[in-house]
Amino acid sequence: MKGKKKVLFLRAHNSARSRMAEGLLRAIYGDRYEAYSTGIIATTVNPYAVRVMKEIGIDISSQYSKTPKEFQDTIFDVAVTVCDQAKVSCPICSTNLEVPAEYPRAREVIQKSFEDPAATLGSEEEKLKIFRQIRDEIKDWIIRIFEK
Repeated sequence: MKGKKKVLFLRAHNSARSRMAEGLLRAIYGDRYEAYSTGIIATTVNPYAVRVMKEIGIDISSQYSKTPKEFQDTIFDVAVTVCDQAKVSCPICSTNLEVPAEYPRAREVIQKSFEDPAATLGSEEEKLKIFRQIRDEIKDWIIRIFEK
C-alpha cells in the first residue's frame, strides 16, 4: 500500500483521550500515518489534555472536535475506539467497505480502553497526575501497536 495509512481515534466526546492519541500518533509516526480523531458528540478539547501534551512538546490546542459524519466518505485503514462507550455506541465500527454509509468505515477496528482522565476528581495536581498517566499509557500503546 502506497502513502500513509489513515488512523481514526474514536471517543464519545472527543475531548481528551482521542485527541491525545491523534497528537501522539502524528508526532511519533507522522511519516507513516495520518491521524484523525472524532467523537460521537462534538465538544471542546479538555484544557488538561492540552497542558499535559504541551509538557512533552505536542500542541493539540488547535484540534477541533469532529463528528463521525464529517468522515462519511472516508475509509480508514484502522479505527481505534479508546473507551468502552465508543465501542458500544459508535457507528464507525463497521468493516463492511462495500456498502455506502453516512459514517466512516475502516478496514480494521481495534478497541483499547483507557481510563477517562476527565472523570478525575480532586485538586488540579491530582487531575494533572491522572492526565499524565493516561497520556503516557496511550503513548506506550501507540508505540507498541504502530511501530510495525
